Amino acid sequence: MALIVQKFGGTSVGSIDRIRNVARRCLATAAQGHQVVVIVSAMSGETNRLLKLAHEVTEIPDAREMDVIAATGEQVSAALTALAIQQEGGKARSLLGHQVKILTDGAYSKARIKAIEGSKIFSTHKKGAIAVVAGFQGVDENGDITTLGRGGSDTTAVAVAAAIGADVCEIYTDVDGVYTTDPGVCPEARKIPKISFEEMLELASLGAKVLQIRSVEIAMKYGVPIHVRSSFSDAEGTWVTKEDKSLEEVVVTGVAYDKNEARVVVAGVEDKPGVVAELFGTIAEKNVSVDMIIQSPAVGNNGESRTDVAFTVLKTDLPRAKPFIEEVAKSLKAQSVRYDEGIVKVSIVGLGMRSHAGVAAKMFRILAQEGINISAISTSEIKVSCLVADKYTELAVRALHAGFGLSDKT
Repeated sequence: MALIVQKFGGTSVGSIDRIRNVARRCLATAAQGHQVVVIVSAMSGETNRLLKLAHEVTEIPDAREMDVIAATGEQVSAALTALAIQQEGGKARSLLGHQVKILTDGAYSKARIKAIEGSKIFSTHKKGAIAVVAGFQGVDENGDITTLGRGGSDTTAVAVAAAIGADVCEIYTDVDGVYTTDPGVCPEARKIPKISFEEMLELASLGAKVLQIRSVEIAMKYGVPIHVRSSFSDAEGTWVTKEDKSLEEVVVTGVAYDKNEARVVVAGVEDKPGVVAELFGTIAEKNVSVDMIIQSPAVGNNGESRTDVAFTVLKTDLPRAKPFIEEVAKSLKAQSVRYDEGIVKVSIVGLGMRSHAGVAAKMFRILAQEGINISAISTSEIKVSCLVADKYTELAVRALHAGFGLSDKT
């Protein structure tokens, strides 16, 4: 008998028929003698509908009230799933974030989990019922409802699995696993049978949308195996697990892209110590994450030595970030601030890069052969990212996928 956490995303609970399918799958697992905890997202499109209502009331809604509104989507899904399990002849009880209890910090819309009290889940199991937990939500120390950000139900699922000592966390979605790249962009993309936590973490951070990055961080920290699989078939999916030697044999595991980044150039700031610290310190204080950073020498209007600082932020953060970026740029006596939203970050990821030289050079050569100019580069031990014009997204992904042999049938 195993303790299994099963998470079902928005498309998996997108209609009453699909919720009934979820109920049958949960009961089938329980019938095998396993203890089951179910985590559900809001029905597909529901969160967007709820947030749109808030913006119809006011242009800039209060963050606390936005979380109260957004959390109701998962509340509905949890109750409907519990009812569907009951209708199929099983026992189930829905539990919300404050009932479990999932304690978070107070950062509305992007709260981080601090602790999970699993006794409510265990008491539900003792009564012979399946615990159906609303994903995406928690409660802070003041008792206020918080949400975990987009894809937060993945984080809920893995965190609950870690907290209760589950044997596996199954993530059910509308795809049957993790692919070498987006099949919608590259038809030759192949399903990856097994991938390391580290590789999955990089792919998730670089734009792959199968798993939310924080869920992978928690899985890696606590050693929770994740099985990504389809809600609509019984086929084996992709196992996300600890690194082993067989995984290191593949130089590049996957190609990812991210269109949700904007480039900011703070041009002509004084070239002296403390300038960059002040710029990024101000941005950090406003809770805006920065990704790729490039500093390059420049010449001022009067011939003095200056520097240009370029960096990327999320497009969704840009409207909020612009006012204080321009304010700090003015205080630093920058000559100008420029924004570019017509970019995409294309990346390759693989554990094998650690032991293979020339991977980055090969990536640059492949892009150059396609006439694609690179405006920024970022690297780590197991990934290389390039910033290119967004009109080249599909061309770049397909070229890299083929160039590193990922399109080859095995």
